Amino acid sequence: MNSEPAHQSSPKVNLIGVISPVPATPFSVKMLDELTRQLGERGYLTLLLPVDAHPDLLQKTRQLALAGLICLEAPASNMLAALKEPLPYPVIPVCSSSADAEDSVSINDHAAAEQIGRLLADQPHQRFGYLQGRAGAEPSRRLAGYIAGLQVAGQKVEVLTAGDSDRESAYQAMMRYLKQARASERINALFCENDLLAFGAMQAIRDFGQGAHIGVAGFDDSDEAGTSTWHLTSWAQPYALLVTEALNRLLKNRREEEGAWREGELRIRHSHLAKAAPGEMAKCGCASRH
Repeated sequence: MNSEPAHQSSPKVNLIGVISPVPATPFSVKMLDELTRQLGERGYLTLLLPVDAHPDLLQKTRQLALAGLICLEAPASNMLAALKEPLPYPVIPVCSSSADAEDSVSINDHAAAEQIGRLLADQPHQRFGYLQGRAGAEPSRRLAGYIAGLQVAGQKVEVLTAGDSDRESAYQAMMRYLKQARASERINALFCENDLLAFGAMQAIRDFGQGAHIGVAGFDDSDEAGTSTWHLTSWAQPYALLVTEALNRLLKNRREEEGAWREGELRIRHSHLAKAAPGEMAKCGCASRH
């Protein structure tokens, strides 16, 4: 007599959806790496959804019984606004700036930018600039913090807009500025909204030549920032702590309004300096390009 095998039910899969920008940003790359690591430790798998996916794709996730959804950066949060009905699982926005999305897990970038402003003001710079991707209806908290840091030295800020938050847009915007501005009126210190903008601006300054030197600082401390090509002074976000806070909210309904996850660390390198300095900088590959 043949017996049929006993039915074996499929094991439950703990699945977390993640909406991430395309192309990826330094912030989203580091956050994805950390999310995957921490979710794996908690026994969850990651389902990556591109930010330009059609809203119908999110509707179909109802069939997957997601435990929740993490949205990286503001465009991901905006994608949710296109949905006609709310999703049946919790959604947590995690953004690189506290101005990007309401009630997001994000650092106090006003305080971070203020510290960068003070760092640049301590150098013998005379004219200060800020490079943003897109202009908003109101100044971003990052710009406001930068201005607050510079006001200690009684300084004003010239705001440049790249049109997008990528390297090439920054390069073109900076090159246009260098060609149009008089050498005697040109900024000599620049804080960029993110590292990609900083890389584009620095390359434009190098290609322009003509003795131009502008100290540059970035934000997000991407992997490239610490290389000898750039040696970029940048603000390092506390990626591991941001992910922990987001997952605590998502999986445990537990939140901290303030804490170390809202801070970060200023990584001081060479790029912000007013001129090439002796010693360590002279040995660095970036010295000849300043």
